[in-house]
Amino acid sequence: MVLTDGDVTLRPIKVRDQRAWREVNRRNRDWLRPWEATIPPPPPGLAPPHRPTYRQMVRHLRAEAHAGRMLPFVVEYRGGLVGQLTVAGITWGSMCSGHIGYWVDQEVAGRGVIPTAVALAVDHCFRSVGLHRIEVCIRPENIPSRRVVEKLGFREEGIRPRYLHIDGAWRDHAVFALTAEEVPEGLLRRWHQQKPAAPGAPHK
Repeated sequence: MVLTDGDVTLRPIKVRDQRAWREVNRRNRDWLRPWEATIPPPPPGLAPPHRPTYRQMVRHLRAEAHAGRMLPFVVEYRGGLVGQLTVAGITWGSMCSGHIGYWVDQEVAGRGVIPTAVALAVDHCFRSVGLHRIEVCIRPENIPSRRVVEKLGFREEGIRPRYLHIDGAWRDHAVFALTAEEVPEGLLRRWHQQKPAAPGAPHK
């Protein structure tokens, strides 16, 4: 499944993305580290777990996707890999919900890449996958990430104390959510209607 809007594309992550993925991560190490998930210390007597290799990560993501629990994408901007977006924790039955996580190359931050990618993913989840609710959980200090969901009109629902192990400790997260009924016109269409015009472009 490939989702595209203008210069932004979401497509499934692949093993052959390793070189580009590693290069973007290397250049953005300091930019991404405060917001990256980490593995908590094990109980006494157990060996600490190892971080997966890139290939192990991709195999896990693909297995979860095959099981219907995840949609793992890379984000491309003008044909180059600039980030990652994953719809994870997909739950069916009476909930039909999932949550989105994302990161992006600092070089393209502020150009509307991730808001567009999130809008593409949300519309796909609501219209094609059949989910009813999407959450995004963000550390309150992560201002750039908060701006993404605020631009897209996600509702802020509150704080989940010590929700995820991030950057070496259990961190509080603010919860933002949307349900399908809140964006009957589609989130991408709503984003296009409200985002600022590009420099030099006529205002509509």
